[in-house]
Amino acid sequence: MTTTKPTQHQVLDPCLLGRPVHLLHIFAAQLRDDLTQSMRLNMNRRYWGGFQVQDVTFSRLDGNDIRSRWLSFAAPAGQIAFSLERKVLLSVLNYRYGSGAKTDSSATIDENAVRVTATEERLAVVLGQQLAGVLAGRIELNLPASDKPAPAEGEADAADNEFKPAPGQHPPKGTWVVTVTLADMAGVVGGQFWFALDKHLMTSVLRGLLRDRDNGKKAKTAAPLAQRLQVGLIGRLASKEVSLGALYDLQVGDVIPISLSRADVLLEDSRLFTAAVTEHKGKLCLTSFEDAE
Repeated sequence: MTTTKPTQHQVLDPCLLGRPVHLLHIFAAQLRDDLTQSMRLNMNRRYWGGFQVQDVTFSRLDGNDIRSRWLSFAAPAGQIAFSLERKVLLSVLNYRYGSGAKTDSSATIDENAVRVTATEERLAVVLGQQLAGVLAGRIELNLPASDKPAPAEGEADAADNEFKPAPGQHPPKGTWVVTVTLADMAGVVGGQFWFALDKHLMTSVLRGLLRDRDNGKKAKTAAPLAQRLQVGLIGRLASKEVSLGALYDLQVGDVIPISLSRADVLLEDSRLFTAAVTEHKGKLCLTSFEDAE
């Protein structure tokens, strides 16, 4: 007797109907490129020189989340919560403040044997602020110009709008989370860090994707139907009536004399136009179209 497992169907959230959540993989791919580029910069390579971004995905926070520590960063655009696996943080700490050798920075670290220090906590804030800025930059870049937040009065410098540490708490269940998976260059240490987006920022993410979807629709419907509808025309250059006997008497090499006047232009079997036959660069062309009577 064989048993079959019940099919698992995805449960739709009615709050997401009509929102382009199916396009989140596009934003994830863009963010992956942005994070990769940011980690290669000279100012950030001193922290991330031993790591590379492997994958970026979106998910919803459930009630079984085991991350005990979230840092919060706020700006006028919204608030981002950030969490980093401690083994990754310790590897970055070792790479930045240790001997600097790749072999040392990528070695497996026993988290329980290393006590939490003020330097580690400060580094977590620095990394979170740096990475939150990359995420915020991608969100703003995707937004239409009309939806981008205007600088507040007296904020002439873009630095005034950067994400800064702020008091916060554990993100509530159902919050959208961006999971970034890292791999080290030697393949020894791997890990993850997470962003939790508030409702304002998640709305901006979806708004940027909605703009791309709407632009695609507009591009498809921009031209009138008459310009987008294609039909096949047939040009009948000449016709000649001959008797059946003359047809049977034809031999290879015989010539049937014809004269080219105006050609008929047909749509299937319907005669729509007449046109003059001309020659252009060795090709026969039709020109001077006139409606057929």
